[in-house]
Amino acid sequence: QIQLVESGGGSVRAGGSLTLSCAASRTSYRAYSWAWFRQAPGKEREGVAAIDSDGDPAYVDSLKGRFTISQDNAKNNLYLQMNTLQPEDTGLYYCAARPGRWTLLRAEIVVYWGQGTQFTVSS
Repeated sequence: QIQLVESGGGSVRAGGSLTLSCAASRTSYRAYSWAWFRQAPGKEREGVAAIDSDGDPAYVDSLKGRFTISQDNAKNNLYLQMNTLQPEDTGLYYCAARPGRWTLLRAEIVVYWGQGTQFTVSS
């Protein structure tokens, strides 16, 4: 069992940047695969970016080049750097995890979820 706590949400203007963080309670960080999901108002939760237990990242095609996922194993933190933000990026962003090596971009295979952090991009 692990606990995930996201932070870094807030408000940003279109074109700006923001970095979200996720702190994991478990120290066996390397045994997990991780991901960021988002849920816009009225829409289903969707995968944004993932990093597997070998450290290989994966992104949804529509966000490649703007979003970067990274991890800090020493501090058990996961990050999502987001650039050139647009109003359609607004939503509740979740940190997700699953033991083992997975490309964790589908919600149905996630085992652990954080509570989410909200941010809004204004035009």
